[in-house]
Amino acid sequence: MSRRAGGLLGVWAEQQRVAQRQREGQHQAVLRQQRDAERVQRAYARDVARMQREQRAAYRQQRDADALRRTRELEQRVALLEGLLAAGCRAPAFSVESLRRGEDIAPFTPGPLGEPVPMPDQRHYRPQNSWTPSGRAQAEQDARARFERDWYAAQAAEARRVEQLAAYRRQYDTWAAERLTEIRTHNTGLTGTVAALGDGDAETVVEFFSAVLFASTAWPEGFPREVSAAYDRRARGLVLDWDLPGHEVVPEAKGVKYLPSTDQEKEVPRPATQRRALYRDVLAQSVLLAVRELFAADRFGTLETVTLNGHIGGVDPATGLAGRVCVASVVVERPAFDRLNLELVAAVDCLTGALTGRLSAKPDERVSVAPFRTPDQVGSDVVVQGDGEEPDLLAMDPIAFEGLVAELFRARGLQAVTTRRSNDGGVDVEALDPDPISGGSIVVQVKRYRNTVPPAAVRDLFGTVQGAGANKGVLVTTSKFGPGSYTFANGKPLTLISGTELVELLHQHGLRGRLGSGGPAVAPASAPAAVSVPSSSGPTAVFASPSAPFEADSDFNLLGMVWSGSTALDVCALVCAGNRVLGDEWFVFFNNPSTPDGSVAAVTAPPGDRAALRVGFDRLPARADRLVLVAAVDPEVNPEVNPEADLGEFTDAGIRLRDDSGVELDRLVVSDGRPGETALVLGSFRRRAGGDWDFVLGGKGYGGGLEELVGDFGIEVE
Repeated sequence: MSRRAGGLLGVWAEQQRVAQRQREGQHQAVLRQQRDAERVQRAYARDVARMQREQRAAYRQQRDADALRRTRELEQRVALLEGLLAAGCRAPAFSVESLRRGEDIAPFTPGPLGEPVPMPDQRHYRPQNSWTPSGRAQAEQDARARFERDWYAAQAAEARRVEQLAAYRRQYDTWAAERLTEIRTHNTGLTGTVAALGDGDAETVVEFFSAVLFASTAWPEGFPREVSAAYDRRARGLVLDWDLPGHEVVPEAKGVKYLPSTDQEKEVPRPATQRRALYRDVLAQSVLLAVRELFAADRFGTLETVTLNGHIGGVDPATGLAGRVCVASVVVERPAFDRLNLELVAAVDCLTGALTGRLSAKPDERVSVAPFRTPDQVGSDVVVQGDGEEPDLLAMDPIAFEGLVAELFRARGLQAVTTRRSNDGGVDVEALDPDPISGGSIVVQVKRYRNTVPPAAVRDLFGTVQGAGANKGVLVTTSKFGPGSYTFANGKPLTLISGTELVELLHQHGLRGRLGSGGPAVAPASAPAAVSVPSSSGPTAVFASPSAPFEADSDFNLLGMVWSGSTALDVCALVCAGNRVLGDEWFVFFNNPSTPDGSVAAVTAPPGDRAALRVGFDRLPARADRLVLVAAVDPEVNPEVNPEADLGEFTDAGIRLRDDSGVELDRLVVSDGRPGETALVLGSFRRRAGGDWDFVLGGKGYGGGLEELVGDFGIEVE
């Protein structure tokens, strides 16, 4: 019979067995944890590998899709070139009637001015309760006084509204009448154009058929549009040189492939013979399409024949100089052309076969052909129109530049000549305005600068005007002027013309010029965004034109200025860091209507306001912590009305703070003006630590006008 040892050794042995079992259990637990961790790691590795495979597959699909997209773009471009003639033949022909304008005038929309001012209701003016009869009587008297005060104020506001509405209506009626007259004059001119085309007037014929080619929608983007033309009235034939696209119009690549091994896209080149054949076909199509546009637009029997010479520009590899060569020429009689079915012809065969024209065998190598007839051979009246290279004013010869400025003055109806290079007294062009009332002698200085013209140059011009006894001085530059120059010129017989204004004036008068490689874009003429009309509350009230609304932007606020008094004022703004303006270009005034970033801009005042600024507080530069608003007597208007004008009548002034849609958010009161002052700090918006803007009332006045005021903010006026 067995028994458990109960001695000391037995207890010790039992403890050893328990410890051993614990160690074995812990070891097994560690092994299980290791196996679980290895299993999780293997699962994670499988997931990562699968994800990487999927990412690689998705990446390759994306790159393949990009390559396919680019290939399709090339194919679409080629298809557009191959179907150029067929698509152009399906387009409607140009007609004079398409230029006729409808007599549709925008209706009169008074906006807020059309809504009467609500009158106060006496029922809402109840006296406050009082325990005593005398207190009740006083409360009734106070309520009646409040009602009468608000009623008279509402009556005055309604009277101003009616007055402004009548002025706005007069302004609209004037604008509408001028617009209708302009439309009718234009339509009457079209009738004269039709008659001149029927009579075969050479100038009208050339201008009309040049417009036909320019107005065509058949030409793809990037095709040149420049024409030199002359009309043979006796033979009823139009002879023209028409620019054709260069060899680069045909894509060099046939497609794009993605190479996974190098992770790059490779362009598949188009065979040289295929590219040359397509280019010749494009040239032939362009010539035939141009002839088709001309004949299709001729509904007056003006054209019996069309002689068209196609030219391409570029650099001559033999000389390295830019030049144009004739690569196609054809003489087409109308009966022969009418027999063609252009949508189905092979362009090259039609041009060189059926029409016996000439087409260069290697136009890509600038191999030329002889033109049948050129516009110069028709006569001296050759008209050149189009978008060819304009002379760079910055690179032009100084004497030629002065001659161009003199030509601009002559185009404006003045007599102008350039001066001799020596002893000219600082005068580059002498002009004479023959108008017996507003005319007189004008001295012109020309500054072909790239940097801002310093105020010293404007001061020197004023001295030259005084020394020469001239009526006026004009400073023309290819750069720009700073606020100091404009401030010095205020009230003086000086006109400053910046580079962008010069280019616009040149284009308005049919002259050519650009600034640098790009040159400024000139917007087409349109109805003015704002017009000025007389107002009894001041010499000028400005209203938005019905045809020129602006889109609201939630990032902007509209600051509308109101005041009493008849003095004409300029409201300006300075973007400052402390008491110093960030720079001359951050001073917004009549000759600098916007900051460089557009965060502050002078805009048309809405009805009821006399001036307005549009401000994007969140868009102001981070270094700017203050937007200062100032007002100054207008030196150009007041001398004609009141030469002693000051700010003594500048009263009841305030700022209407609106969102950009016109909803009024707050009304800020500003200081009144004082006699003897001609400029005043109205107040300033100041950026707080949290980014909010608070308005701080101003009040400091200046007797020296805007020139003295801006000097305190760091703008140098010489």
